[in-house]
Amino acid sequence: MNFIKTLVAAGLVAASTSAMAADITGAGATFPFPVYSKWADAYKKETGNSLNYQSIGSGAGIKQIQAKTVTFGATDAPLKAEQLDKFGLVQWPMVMGAIVPVVNLEGVKPGELVLSGEVLGDIYLGKITKWNDPAIVKLNPNLKLPSDAIAVVRRSDGSGTSFNFTDYLSKANAEWKTKVGAGTAVEWPVGVGAKGNEGVAGNIGQTRNAIGYVEYAYAKQNKLTHAALINKAGKTVQPTIAAFQAAAANADWASAPGYYVILTDQPGDASWPITAATFILMHKEPVDKAASAEAIKFFKWSFEKGGKMAEELDYIPMPDSVVKQVEKTWTADIKS
Repeated sequence: MNFIKTLVAAGLVAASTSAMAADITGAGATFPFPVYSKWADAYKKETGNSLNYQSIGSGAGIKQIQAKTVTFGATDAPLKAEQLDKFGLVQWPMVMGAIVPVVNLEGVKPGELVLSGEVLGDIYLGKITKWNDPAIVKLNPNLKLPSDAIAVVRRSDGSGTSFNFTDYLSKANAEWKTKVGAGTAVEWPVGVGAKGNEGVAGNIGQTRNAIGYVEYAYAKQNKLTHAALINKAGKTVQPTIAAFQAAAANADWASAPGYYVILTDQPGDASWPITAATFILMHKEPVDKAASAEAIKFFKWSFEKGGKMAEELDYIPMPDSVVKQVEKTWTADIKS
């Protein structure tokens, strides 16, 4: 049983036992599912309280919290201040991670293939259709690339991972920005759709000559071949904690209403260009105040004790200064 299947099994156990303890329910982004599952397992061992988190995509998570069917929603596409106000929601960043392009190319090892945002955008626009296209060959003069057609894979569901990926493409490829743009769901010019980071990872693993995009933990745990990227500074970078931290270092959380910060295409020689935060959404006036209070306890515990677990899965914990700010937000904005 691979890592992701194990997490799914753990989630099902949490779902079946949640009624026995505090009933914390959450739904949304697949991007943070590995780390939320790890935190939930450790939290249950320490407190006896379970967390039932449905990894169903950011779009569905936003709909569920708006409908008040869960204690919290989770999204990688943050809501703007006016959206938060409209639905009476509070939002904060929980953890940071990164999105990586992944490929299934015979003879190519992780990190060997180099891509740029311009080329990646042209692949997803359907302009570059073969692996030995001159634009890809130019970036990879020493790689033996096949003449086979590129099998493009993208998300089929409303997705914060897609939001950050398409936001990056919009910044790196002018034609993508004009013709497609950024969003949790866009009109994809080409590609086969798959549901969740899990679905994309599974599709890439089974399809020769495929390319897709997933949260880094999914690439690593499923032993997928990631590509290196040329960042905004023109440097070729690999997806590492140091590269994610370099991108995150520029974030100005303090002055952003609702903590609305997008970390794609950040400056700096060492910055990974598709770094992203993932966010929690809760109601200012919760329907179930006991469940809401218990959820806050879980998030506080995760901030205090979950940093090392996050790093083990190649996520970046939120800086202490941001955590302190978030804790003030809980006190000020969520009625207990």
